[in-house]
Amino acid sequence: MSHILECKSITKKYSGFTALSDVNLTLERGRIIGLLGPNGSGKTTLLKLINGLLVPDSGKIEIDGIEPGVQTKKVVSYLPEKTYLAEWMTVNQVVEFFKDFYEDFDVQKAFKMLEDLNINKNQKLKTMSKGTKEKVQLILVMSREADLYCLDEPIGGVDPASRDYILNTIISNYRENSTILISTHLIADIEKVLDEVIFLKESTVLFHSSVDDVRVNEGKSIDALFREVFKC
Repeated sequence: MSHILECKSITKKYSGFTALSDVNLTLERGRIIGLLGPNGSGKTTLLKLINGLLVPDSGKIEIDGIEPGVQTKKVVSYLPEKTYLAEWMTVNQVVEFFKDFYEDFDVQKAFKMLEDLNINKNQKLKTMSKGTKEKVQLILVMSREADLYCLDEPIGGVDPASRDYILNTIISNYRENSTILISTHLIADIEKVLDEVIFLKESTVLFHSSVDDVRVNEGKSIDALFREVFKC
């Protein structure tokens, strides 16, 4: 199976508000894909559905042919928008926690990235800045040998000096057969690593295209096209 994810006519509503409407997507393996759209367009909802944190009201999601659940958590590595790690833990403790919880977690890879970003493994999370905690969480997520990585705003709270390292980390720390789905507002920073883009507008998929096709057919960067489409 060459594709890792299929969304078939997905609809999700909250108390009458439609977060996603009739979303159809197929994501192939070995791609880095930007999930782009303004606030309220459904990006986080889609990532939560893929990770089994929400259930669609209608339609079907399959990850490598399996609906989201216990089995798919073994092949999907998810970075939520908000930090969820226990504040009382040290970096070393959260690394040990991930090692015990995920069979595909590479401890040496995690410690190498922590060292590269000068993060003290004995420091407690509660003493760290928001940006440093986000770096730790991203390192944990990218240290898994997953088939699908879902990253919700992975560089949103990170200082500009660290963004290039983090983007290089994203590129270099996933397998060729894996796919990365990245939701972000920082399009200009991240478009250089993208193979494809998905634009979400008003809860639906406006379009899904390769980055090369966008540049050839539209004669614009992804950031410029986004600003034109959404009037930023």
